[in-house]
Amino acid sequence: MTVTDVVEPQPSTIPARAPSRRPTGAFGALLLRLHFYAGVFVAPFIAVAALTGLIYSTAPQWDRAIHGEQLYVDAPAGATALPVADQVARAIDAHPEGTFTAVQPGQDGTTTRVVFSVPEMEGKQHTVYVDPYSGDVKGTLTTVFGGAPTSTWLGDLHSGLQLGDPGRLYSEFAASWLWVLALGGLVLWWRRRRSVKKMFAPELSAKKGVRRTRGWHGAVGVWLVVGMLILSATGLTWSQYAGANFGLALDALDGRTPVLPTAIDGAEPAPASGGHHGGGAEPGTEAPVDLAQADTVLTVARDNGFTGPIEISPPESAGSAWSVAGIDYRWPVDLDRIAVDPATSQVVSRSDFADWPLLAQLSSLGIQAHMGVLFGVVNQLLLAALAIGLICLIVWGYRMWWQRRPTRADRRALVGTAPARGGWIGLPAWAIVVGVPVIVALGWALPMFGIPLAVFLVTDVIVGAVQDQRRRSAPISPAPTGTTGRR
Repeated sequence: MTVTDVVEPQPSTIPARAPSRRPTGAFGALLLRLHFYAGVFVAPFIAVAALTGLIYSTAPQWDRAIHGEQLYVDAPAGATALPVADQVARAIDAHPEGTFTAVQPGQDGTTTRVVFSVPEMEGKQHTVYVDPYSGDVKGTLTTVFGGAPTSTWLGDLHSGLQLGDPGRLYSEFAASWLWVLALGGLVLWWRRRRSVKKMFAPELSAKKGVRRTRGWHGAVGVWLVVGMLILSATGLTWSQYAGANFGLALDALDGRTPVLPTAIDGAEPAPASGGHHGGGAEPGTEAPVDLAQADTVLTVARDNGFTGPIEISPPESAGSAWSVAGIDYRWPVDLDRIAVDPATSQVVSRSDFADWPLLAQLSSLGIQAHMGVLFGVVNQLLLAALAIGLICLIVWGYRMWWQRRPTRADRRALVGTAPARGGWIGLPAWAIVVGVPVIVALGWALPMFGIPLAVFLVTDVIVGAVQDQRRRSAPISPAPTGTTGRR
């Protein structure tokens, strides 16, 4: 036998990654990585929005508890309401420094609400609450779009964390990414379950661990996906940047709420109001208001089918009619409007909700649903369940992140590692040609989605390039000397 030097093949010093149970492909790799990072970095903002939204869903109950004395009244048996003119006159006596801009006659146990604009209050109003039966003034509150202080404060907490315009960026960021997470998670869950029926149920047979957590995360996400998409879309309609772009789209598509003409006998229409309750005329151009006409206008409105809650606004300028708007936002909504000439008791113009452009209808209904008003208490319960479900999804998402953490001491990641970088480079050319313009358009329409997405993609490419360069420039360790043996 001869002595030969035998060099044994050495295993790679870098452990091979176990192959995935199911190949994801380029689309799956990109979606998985995007869903992972969006879930890690965006989820806290969504959690805050869900928590504040959960609190805001109870706003009507808080209003009743805190401002019930001003908002509600016990109607005496057989009593009839005083003339609206008398109620407004008593409110003016209690609040002489403001300009009367609207009145909501009390009915079904509510007080009459008389709204006054005060220029120095910057968009807010003073609302005087009058007992419609005794005429007693029940109090005065600072309101915004008719909302009592408590609901207004809770609304500002949800939309901007009481931080003004800078705070509104958080809610726009959350709404801009919520639909991405919802749809991305839906696709990923479908790729795993491959059955519509199975998608609605968690993997109950899974043992304790990441698979069971993922099962609850995926199944509950399917149940909530429609609600998440509605919350995202409606939340963006009045956001700071995406909301402005939405307004431009409404203008281009003629989807705004129609303007109610109020001119009488061919006179020029009053200037467009800048507030919800009117009062948008230039100082000194307001028409003198004959309060007695308010009761005539109310009678005409009732005769024309306005049986629910309404808001009556005086003329904004000489030659203009009084306007009446339905303000019942519960389903079925009553948002019709008419302009009334009190001198002739004639309806000058009319705008019915059924005749509004479809986009204007959907926008109005969506906002009321988002605020928990459209379906009353049922709407509140649905919002509360959706908020709690969202919080659970986020908790399960972070739990999966932790459960996937490396357990070996020589691994650098402290928690679950991200999906592999660069797997999406194999996207077909048609996907890039179609996808890039779509992403750019979405980024323009939703800046709080587009800007973070661009930062993520650029950072991901740069970090990947740097790591590849380091691997290529790293010195290669010489192969260890083989062993000598004798046959």
